[in-house]
Amino acid sequence: MAIKRDEIMNYLTSARYVIIAFFLFLLPLGLVAQGRKISEVWVADNGNGTYKNPVLNADYSDPDAIRVRDDYYLVSSSFSCMPGLPILHSRDLVNWTVINYALRKQEPAALYDIPQHGKGVWAPCIRYHDNEFYIYYPDPDYGIYMIKTKNISGEWSKPVLVLPGKGIIDPAPFWDDNGKAYLAVAWAASRAFVNSLITLFTLNYQGTAVTDEGRNIYDGHDANPTIEGPKLYKRNGYYYVFSPAGGVSTGWQLALRSRKIYGPYEARIVMDQGKTNINGPHQGAWVETQTGESWFLHFQDRGPYGRVVYLEPMKWINDWPVIGIDPDGDGKGEPVAVYKKPNVGKTYPINAPVESDEFNDGLPGLQWQWQANPKVQWAAGIPASGHLRLFAFPYDKDSPNLWNVPNLLLQKLPAPDFTATTKVNLKIEWEVWQSKKAGLLIMGNDYAYLSISKDDKGYKVSQVVCKNAANGTTEDIVEEKRLDTAEVYLRVTVKAPGAVCHFSYSQDGKSFEPIGGDFYAQPDKWTGAKLGIFCVSSPDVRIGGYADFDWFRVQNVNHD
Repeated sequence: MAIKRDEIMNYLTSARYVIIAFFLFLLPLGLVAQGRKISEVWVADNGNGTYKNPVLNADYSDPDAIRVRDDYYLVSSSFSCMPGLPILHSRDLVNWTVINYALRKQEPAALYDIPQHGKGVWAPCIRYHDNEFYIYYPDPDYGIYMIKTKNISGEWSKPVLVLPGKGIIDPAPFWDDNGKAYLAVAWAASRAFVNSLITLFTLNYQGTAVTDEGRNIYDGHDANPTIEGPKLYKRNGYYYVFSPAGGVSTGWQLALRSRKIYGPYEARIVMDQGKTNINGPHQGAWVETQTGESWFLHFQDRGPYGRVVYLEPMKWINDWPVIGIDPDGDGKGEPVAVYKKPNVGKTYPINAPVESDEFNDGLPGLQWQWQANPKVQWAAGIPASGHLRLFAFPYDKDSPNLWNVPNLLLQKLPAPDFTATTKVNLKIEWEVWQSKKAGLLIMGNDYAYLSISKDDKGYKVSQVVCKNAANGTTEDIVEEKRLDTAEVYLRVTVKAPGAVCHFSYSQDGKSFEPIGGDFYAQPDKWTGAKLGIFCVSSPDVRIGGYADFDWFRVQNVNHD
């Protein structure tokens, strides 16, 4: 579905839309900007008719995708980060950009105004039905929600609770040829006290409500434990359920097949790690190109880097899918590292999700998310300011560290090796300088940051580490150095293996001095580590102060 420039400009001319969009990060302007930048740290398109995996080398976990005419759209889990439900667009399944977020605010707000690590939006499913886009997503503590729109790059409807209940996850709607509609789901043992089951509910045609008590159509306890993530399709008279099993980091991809929608289903492993180093390749989406080729998008868990997205060739042999390459011809494929690009009838420019941000219009791009539902008091998007202003918003008096602080502006780690640098100027109002700081952050269950702050001796830069932050531990200052001014350049270099982080700073933007020790990035709950910026104040001092971030640049580790 082509996105027209005049439609974007119509949105931008509405001041009301711009204001709302900024604070919820639904910026059509960001869509334009995202299409113009080539990543310095990871590009999947080799430029010679082939691509390399992963096609998305960032934490777009539990991917689902569809094709609508000449356009491909992908959604992924977003948990409690807001805006939620990122939507990515591609014309060739290799070159992707972020174009929107479908969820502006997560309900109930009283809960999701505070970071809820590992909760919120789990594995979603996107479908196109009756000229509308639908996304079904689970909140494992509340049930299955549905949102929809006719304009995928515009506003989405408010969530409708289609199936309430705890532990119901991984929904997939299906509209059959006879007009009947269904919803396939899986179960999270942490809430439902059972898992390894695929259950099928009937759904009203509008897709807004489940209409029966459901029937279990497959039990994986014996042969395929932890089966989940069902995607329901139909081909050549067979119903297929594509499901992962075996666990996030160690699993395999199943295909279930039956002539009847309620089964009985035959099961076959259609892809696993094989002889590759791609652990647990599974959970994703089958898409078919305009030329009739079949492809499969799935994730691989890379620990602190999160669950990155792979693209696999797929063939149908005797009405069974074979995903990846199958060297021994046993019907079970394995992932590819490099492969010929999909035939979509045309060749499209190289592109990739944007990481760097110049903040030239005073607004953050679509790569950024807050740690919880956003508040207007956290930032000021001043047009033509040339910087992003974050206010020293006080954290809760009961917070011993940043784990429960919502106003952290973060993005995904973009590649195994990269350098991130930001230029920040800290403003202290009324000379109330205690406990106000701004900085560059690597966030996870362990986290580390560089910050600029002020005390009675002047400005300083600090490297700070917090281990086991979820357990309420306190931060440790590793090293501090004095600054001449309130402006500083902060840098972190991340390298594989192990996502080891080296911090440095500069007062002139040219000569960087190391500070502190090595830090190994750690995953968050169900996500990889994140990278970003912040400005906070302790709750016991007078409000006031802010930080102007001039730019944020992600570059190759060998850049000048």
